[in-house]
Amino acid sequence: MNSIHLNNLRFFAHHGYHDEEGVTGTDFDVSVSISFDAPEKITTLPQTINYVEVYDVIKEIFQRPTKLLESIAHDICDNVSLLDNRIRTINITITKLHPPISNFIGSVGVSLLKSY
Repeated sequence: MNSIHLNNLRFFAHHGYHDEEGVTGTDFDVSVSISFDAPEKITTLPQTINYVEVYDVIKEIFQRPTKLLESIAHDICDNVSLLDNRIRTINITITKLHPPISNFIGSVGVSLLKSY
């Protein structure tokens, strides 16, 4: 089994449960790992998963305001899995870098591991 990884993708978006998040927006960090079936030695792009196509899916989904990060994670996994039937697992982590929590230092986020 082979894997590709897209790490620490940054997006500014208007996701969040609270109305103010839909107005002000905030920064998000996204990392995704995709395991897939492939020949023992990969020598051409069609033998692997094209990370540009994966990035395009993530970018498109991040442009649609959504209340819950869990929903975004599921949407990304479901849409990325449609890119190639050799995909076996997708592991995604979405981090909200500046959550609207009073006197809070740190970040919050969700992770999802889906098998296909």
